[in-house]
Amino acid sequence: MKDIIGRKSEINRLTEYVNSDKAELLAVYGRRRVGKTFLIRQFFGEKFTFYFSGAENASKKQQLFNFTTALNKYSTANYPLAEDWQTAFVQLEKYLRRVKTKGRKVIFIDELPWLDNAKSGFLSAFEYFWNTFASAQKDIFFVVCGSATSWITNKIIKNRGGLHNRVTRQIRLEPFTLSETEQFLKSKKIVMSRFQILECYMIFGGVPYYLEQLEKSLGLSQNIDNLFFKKNGVLRAEYEKLYSSLFKSPQKYMQIIEALAQKRKGLTRDEISKFSHISNGGGLTGILDELEQCGFISINNNFATKKKSQLYQLTDFYSLFYLNFVKDKKGTNSDYWSSLTGSSAYKAWSGYSFELLCQTHIEQIKKALSIGGVVSYTSGWRSRDAACHVSAKSGAQIDLLIDRNDNIII
Repeated sequence: MKDIIGRKSEINRLTEYVNSDKAELLAVYGRRRVGKTFLIRQFFGEKFTFYFSGAENASKKQQLFNFTTALNKYSTANYPLAEDWQTAFVQLEKYLRRVKTKGRKVIFIDELPWLDNAKSGFLSAFEYFWNTFASAQKDIFFVVCGSATSWITNKIIKNRGGLHNRVTRQIRLEPFTLSETEQFLKSKKIVMSRFQILECYMIFGGVPYYLEQLEKSLGLSQNIDNLFFKKNGVLRAEYEKLYSSLFKSPQKYMQIIEALAQKRKGLTRDEISKFSHISNGGGLTGILDELEQCGFISINNNFATKKKSQLYQLTDFYSLFYLNFVKDKKGTNSDYWSSLTGSSAYKAWSGYSFELLCQTHIEQIKKALSIGGVVSYTSGWRSRDAACHVSAKSGAQIDLLIDRNDNIII
């Protein structure tokens, strides 16, 4: 296993899981670009008994062709093209029965949600394969992975059909922490001050793929200009790809994200319905749940108030930056970002983004305050006038409260 930046907890868990004495079905999930595939491939050193990845927007026929092609790379049997997923998994079972190597047989299917096309029959075929064969093989270590977090959660982890309670392990991979981001930059020989690392985090949010795009020969401002504000900037076109790759009907999801970006302190459910123009019904519940599962939003309880006053808050740094400075903007000059530094828009964004950074590192803050071992509950608070948007002068708001179990509130 090559050196992996951060991910110590995940590596320890993978080591524990792979050394168990039973069949394991591991689900790895997390937002797009967070490094799920990289982690699994680096941990196992590409030494898979079988590896296959779904293709975005490919037909059932194309996915099956890719599956058979991958299987024949590992096997000498030269299997014919499978016409359906039932046949494909029968072929996989035959291949695995023939493998006589010692130790674990590691099977890795990446981007699993892309295989579940309408009427594809993939999920039922996978269920049958796992329940009738794989689950009884003590040497099977099966990893499934995908960026469509809500699909992985609902169709695999919380499956109420043939895969109910069949997932034995799960890892939700989060973006790098601030500390891990610093380690990553150092590993790439990218020199930044601590202040620049903070600003970098408030833009890229610790997403490894985004950080990978930074060029060490350029300063932070130059990198941001290249990635976001040039016509063909790599991250200029990422926004719609991000949501389209995760959700089948991404427009409503983006409407909610964009409503929350305008109201940085957060919105109640009723306010989200109002500002996004989406009906306050069951459909909204599902969208909010999926956005939370994917890590784009968080729910902050209002201190000492009822559940209906919960605040939904945009917590994806990339989306917040994009909607503030890139969407519908025409800035393409070489020093566009530098020219914004010190502006009112920059100050408003950076102030809020720093608050968000603190909220996403609450465990580290508590440890620094020497209260890491004290049971505590975090929330925000806003007065009735602030909640009702009566006026800035008559309302008040506290962004972060730590309510300790020993009756002390910070």
